[in-house]
Amino acid sequence: MLLRLLPLVLGTFAIGTETFMITGVLPTIAADLQVSPAAAGGLVTIFALTYAVGSPLVAIASAGMERKRLLTLAMGAFALANLAAAFAPNFGWLLAARVLLALTAGAFVPAATAFATAMHEPSRRGRAVAFVYAGMTSAMVIGVPGGTLVAAAANWRATFLGVALLALLALAGVVAILPRLKGMGTVSLQARLAAARRPDVLRLLTLTTLTLCGAFAANTYLGVLLQATFGVTTNQLAGLLMLLGMVSFAGNLIGGYGADRWNRERFIAAILAVLIVAFVLLSVGAQLGGAAGGAIVLAGLTIWGLFGWAFPAAQQARLISLDPALAQVTLSLNASALYIGAAAGSTLGGLAIRQWSIGALGWAAALCEGAALTFLVATEMRIRATRAQDKATSCPSAEGEAASAVAR
Repeated sequence: MLLRLLPLVLGTFAIGTETFMITGVLPTIAADLQVSPAAAGGLVTIFALTYAVGSPLVAIASAGMERKRLLTLAMGAFALANLAAAFAPNFGWLLAARVLLALTAGAFVPAATAFATAMHEPSRRGRAVAFVYAGMTSAMVIGVPGGTLVAAAANWRATFLGVALLALLALAGVVAILPRLKGMGTVSLQARLAAARRPDVLRLLTLTTLTLCGAFAANTYLGVLLQATFGVTTNQLAGLLMLLGMVSFAGNLIGGYGADRWNRERFIAAILAVLIVAFVLLSVGAQLGGAAGGAIVLAGLTIWGLFGWAFPAAQQARLISLDPALAQVTLSLNASALYIGAAAGSTLGGLAIRQWSIGALGWAAALCEGAALTFLVATEMRIRATRAQDKATSCPSAEGEAASAVAR
């Protein structure tokens, strides 16, 4: 049965490749379209903001649409948006294409997940969803470095053409293989907003935003950092991105293991502390330069890949444990918080480059992770203090009731 989901896997692979390959081709885009690297980082910002706001709205608007039709329209539009990006005559046109790419990706990925869930009995749904998301993780290992190599061999426009081809193959698979499936009910915007106002949910969403802000402050301009500081060639950059992808894949597994077996709050606190070190190493290595600096940066990248990708699994487990009945809502809100953090992080990274230097990226990212760690520790301490206070106030009343009973 899982083999029937291959068109969805190919679709998420195409989306993951397009989403993350900007890291490797950003320097080439900036040079070709004659904009600064910081300005080119707006391609990440606009995608993230559009996805964060647009995905929940598209999900609500398309709730009654037959699922196969929705997947067909979303992937077809995604292919067209890649063609628009490939032939963009200027930077403004490319920004507009990224808006359409975000909207279509935000329509396809949740629908693909829901489709995989509906096609399997409860005991197999977890594996079905993981199978679909394997496209995203595979994109980190294969698609992103592959796109960087294509850009080196041809140009950055060829990478969008390659993703358009992947999207068309996925579209053909959706049309030919997937069965029709009636539209599903979805959670209203009002329900999502009500959940977002819950203090416990809001705390976790804030932590997601702060954490991803640090990650994308560095990730958006990673290719620029490596090429400007160490003179890394495009082929070498592709190799480094492949290494980072493989390490990130392992980090995702670590996150799932840790979320099931360790205290999640302490696990996430440890992740954030290690990420601070990893991002500091990026700036220290960039400022040192040479072979020693390169080794330090490589160590930072490895640590970042392992622990940065361990965060999402642990954080999603925390969200689900708050209220399993609200999991659909809280996870969708978490995706929006993630992309808001990505938009803020890419903006912060661009600001750090303009105000200081490319070597300041690691410090900016570490500052965000430090803020996330401080927020986590402070909120956990406040929760424990509140619980202790509630327990203390309830004990005297209980003792008084016991004394009254004895007197009677």
